[in-house]
Amino acid sequence: MSNEMLIRCCAPTMASLKTGNMFNCPFDSREHMTEELRRLNRLLGRKGLRALPLRWENGRALVYLYRPKMLEKDLRNELAAQLLAECGYACGNPNACIARLISRLRGSRDFPHEIGLFLGYPPADVDGFMHRKHACKLSGIWKVYDDVEGAARQFARCRRCTEVYLRCWQQGYSLERLAVPA
Repeated sequence: MSNEMLIRCCAPTMASLKTGNMFNCPFDSREHMTEELRRLNRLLGRKGLRALPLRWENGRALVYLYRPKMLEKDLRNELAAQLLAECGYACGNPNACIARLISRLRGSRDFPHEIGLFLGYPPADVDGFMHRKHACKLSGIWKVYDDVEGAARQFARCRRCTEVYLRCWQQGYSLERLAVPA
């Protein structure tokens, strides 16, 4: 897994602008990829970040980089908890929710609709995607059904963050230096 790939896909999470990001990463061996994730967790764990594989498939790992404290806060939202309960999640424990997400990902080739709750998407927008797909008002990092202006600002912040992080990385900044503390 290259540092550039991680920055391109996860800069907003590294900067604490988002709860999490997911990306597909090619690997030669599962053992090597597991060691890469351990290395990444040792490096970024002090900054409040965690990386784990959600799915292994056809030489690619779906990697989830996230901020556990932000996820815990996000999942306490009343609408988020309701949506997760509808999908069979036992709310209250983020680790149990991640385990359930992994199970749902492994049981399907598609992404479960509630996945946005693990990425910091507004619960109202996840609800809209799950129940009113055709009423989307804006499409960007996620599909927006509620606060268009707020989402547009967040999309712009995430885009700028990724541009700045890539520039800094190209100038020699380390991953550890780029990741802000929790």
